[in-house]
Amino acid sequence: MAPSDLFFATVLLSAPVGTPEQVPPAERWVVVQSAVHEIAITWEILDPRETRYVLAKPEDFQIDLDFLRKRKADLADAPKLAESTRLPDRRLMDDHIQFNRAYRKHLDTRLLWEADRADVLGEAARETDRLYRLWDAMREAKCDFHYVTYRRLALKKLQEGLGTEVYASGELPPCVPDWRFVAAR
Repeated sequence: MAPSDLFFATVLLSAPVGTPEQVPPAERWVVVQSAVHEIAITWEILDPRETRYVLAKPEDFQIDLDFLRKRKADLADAPKLAESTRLPDRRLMDDHIQFNRAYRKHLDTRLLWEADRADVLGEAARETDRLYRLWDAMREAKCDFHYVTYRRLALKKLQEGLGTEVYASGELPPCVPDWRFVAAR
């Protein structure tokens, strides 16, 4: 594969969704297919495992090209997968999520018995659920058996949930709303 093939693949993937393209001639199909796969994998808009069925047949060229173009647009502001390395390991995240769910169950029990505090307990439950979604997004981003694109979307969800500044700082949220805990004396 020549550098011009990679450049051509870059041009193909950079065009807007719906831009019509001619199917490459049979003698160029494998080269174009390989170049588009390589660029799409490098850009993290295609998982290597997906090459078996994305651009697998010349007759699906336009459909698959638009599929990759749409993914490129959808993931344009998503963090790169390398950012998942700064997250804790899955075992620690699983422990935090398990504690979050136990705390949420505790709040549900308290809601049954302390109806007069329903507003405060309900708010704590909503905060706990919000933190669960953030920790779940972290866990999904770190999970190797998911496709690269799914993991990047999980990072995007985390970034949106934390806010761009907090996400960029690398500061992780607590797994439960610890600001609601009263210090024991």
